[in-house]
Amino acid sequence: EVTIDFADEEVPTDVSKDVKYILTNIINDLDKESKSINVAERIRTGFEVAIVGKPNVGKSTLLNAMAGREAAITSEQAGTTRDIIEVRMDLDGLPVTMLDTAGLRETNNLIETKGITRAIERANSSDLVVMLTEDGETLPEIKNPKTLTFISKCDEGNQENGLSAVTGFGLDNMIGSIKNELEKTIQNQGLATRFRHKEAIDRSISKLKTAKKLVDDGPASYDLVAEELRQTAYTLDELFGRVDVEKVLDEIFSSFCLGK
Repeated sequence: EVTIDFADEEVPTDVSKDVKYILTNIINDLDKESKSINVAERIRTGFEVAIVGKPNVGKSTLLNAMAGREAAITSEQAGTTRDIIEVRMDLDGLPVTMLDTAGLRETNNLIETKGITRAIERANSSDLVVMLTEDGETLPEIKNPKTLTFISKCDEGNQENGLSAVTGFGLDNMIGSIKNELEKTIQNQGLATRFRHKEAIDRSISKLKTAKKLVDDGPASYDLVAEELRQTAYTLDELFGRVDVEKVLDEIFSSFCLGK
């Protein structure tokens, strides 16, 4: 606005680089706040932790051990679990829904194939994945970056990151690892905690991105840039309280020592 309202004064005319730098930082900060809304909602409704692995690797047995009851049917026959079984529990104060999923393998069984597809989709969208394996191999279908891998059926208790749902070996270590990962997510939570806040933030991000693009059009578009920034300021009022835009602009103008 300085370049618009005081074009005849000795003020910088090409401020595009500085403005874009500032806008980029603000957009990044607001984007983090927007994403934190999902974390806040998870804290209220509970995190999802998916147990994945090949058939008969001990997923259902592990779920039952954590639940303290027979929540899932276990069998030596591979492919027993075909749909997702959900069990809600409390992990030292954290509300968690554990998901027992179908064993991942190639199969000609249509129903089992649907269960496997659903298992992969749910695991990749969950807050955390617990991957069980007997041979140390990972599952390429699982793309979730938040994945903890454990060696299952270590009944003798002699394996690093080993786990036995039968003897209980490694169970406390696994639960501790799950809790630590979820707490990291909570620690990254921002200030915004309600979806109406998210809507205000997302609107602000959209306007700032528009302003950033308009900056590239040069001084002729600076009035449009200023309007987008004004609208952003008004939108953010919904989050942080009323902001006197004119007072802020006066403070900015005074730093240029105009007319001297």
